[in-house]
Amino acid sequence: MKSVTLNVQGMSCSHCVHAVEGAMKEIGAKGKVDLADNKVTVDFDESKISLDQIKEAIEAQGYDVV
Repeated sequence: MKSVTLNVQGMSCSHCVHAVEGAMKEIGAKGKVDLADNKVTVDFDESKISLDQIKEAIEAQGYDVV
C-alpha cells in the first residue's frame, strides 16, 4: 500500500468530504479529507490504481488537485 497526500481546492463542507471519500472508495482507494488544510490523504495499491486515476476521480467531483 502506498499513501499520498494531495492538495485539493474547493472543499468546504461535509458534502465535499463525502463526495471525495466516496469517489476514492469507488475506485478501490481509501481517502481521508482534512478540510482545514485542504488536503486528502489517500491509501491505495499501486498495482491496481494509479495516482492519475485518483486525481481524475477527485476532479470528477468538481474539485481541483493542485
